[in-house]
Amino acid sequence: MRDVAASAASTGPRVLPRNDPRQYDDLAGEWWRPDGAFAMLHWLAEARAALVPPATRPGALLVDLGCGAGLLAPHLAGKGYRHVGVDLTRSALVQAAEHGVRVVQGDVTAVPLPSGCADVVSAGELLEHVPAWPRAVAEACRLLRPGGLLVLDTLNDTALARLVAVRIAERLPTVPRGIHDPRLFVDARALVAECARHGVDLRLRGIRPQVGGMLAWLLRRARATRTSGATSTGRAPRIVSTRSTAVLYQGRGVRKG
Repeated sequence: MRDVAASAASTGPRVLPRNDPRQYDDLAGEWWRPDGAFAMLHWLAEARAALVPPATRPGALLVDLGCGAGLLAPHLAGKGYRHVGVDLTRSALVQAAEHGVRVVQGDVTAVPLPSGCADVVSAGELLEHVPAWPRAVAEACRLLRPGGLLVLDTLNDTALARLVAVRIAERLPTVPRGIHDPRLFVDARALVAECARHGVDLRLRGIRPQVGGMLAWLLRRARATRTSGATSTGRAPRIVSTRSTAVLYQGRGVRKG
């Protein structure tokens, strides 16, 4: 009986350390579910894409660092960019390719692309997952051509961010448990200084989901779950700006010529 129990336990959900990249393989089926574990990444991708202007030249390149399953792609449609996504997780890259992203499996701290190749670099919900985030910032800036645009969003290294993004958010269906390691959260002032070292003047603003839209989404999702696991419908919550960057913040900066 002990062997049977051990075998059953071995087939159950595996418990991984916080921020372990293998979580994304376990959650591979969640990427494109509008009410799934990565729902908030869809909302953030739409807000990040709004910072990206239409391409100003033929063949303009947007490099999407930590692209995941390509959630940025639908929001870039018609803007005129070649969309190249870089990520470590092969299961996510397979899905990104299905959504029109040219995928590169690689580490964002050592991107296998030439310097100055990108008109835009996106680093969405990435830096708080990278143990050596200054190296990822250096790579993002290296990839930009003079005049190129960096857009990003990440979590601040504050007690409030740890409370909201880990203790509270991981109890909601918008953030998978254990997906963040709060020790890796990114101090906003340090990020601005690091970008400046590499020639990018980064401007920040705080962001959050719109409260009414978030509550309505949670209610619709709860009702759908009670109805035989149906998918909830309705407008997704909007990401809105706030005065404070203490929890979640967005950055936009241009590399100097």
